[in-house]
Amino acid sequence: MVTNQMVSQTIEKLKASNIRITPQRYAVLEYLIEADSHPTADDIYRSLVERFPNVSVATIYNNLRLFTKIGFVNEMTYGDGSSRFDFATTQHYHAICEKCGKIEDIYYPGLEDIEETAHNLTGYRVTNHRMEVYGICPDCQALLVSE
Repeated sequence: MVTNQMVSQTIEKLKASNIRITPQRYAVLEYLIEADSHPTADDIYRSLVERFPNVSVATIYNNLRLFTKIGFVNEMTYGDGSSRFDFATTQHYHAICEKCGKIEDIYYPGLEDIEETAHNLTGYRVTNHRMEVYGICPDCQALLVSE
């Protein structure tokens, strides 16, 4: 299964960086890899607290901070004040529903050279980029039609 392989590969990278693999750290990582929902730290906490009754929200945040720092996870901040987290294996973009807040990944070949293009046009030394597309998801569209 791809998920188990991704978890194993990521764990090996953490070990190679001398980062201790605690059961909680493993669970957070596994949850992020399996999640399609771009969860908040609170979402992760609620899903793990039953399995790990002693886990704290601070532990979740600390692990997310670590994973973000070493580049396994992207933190996505939006206007609602909550950060969402995305396990990042390849560069991708996001479609965001303006009604329900659902986020879906978009993989679009051809945007890999956008940083070089931006550099060539502006002279900026580009360090990162993100693209978001906003609209109304199919589920919310269906609700609008039925209203």
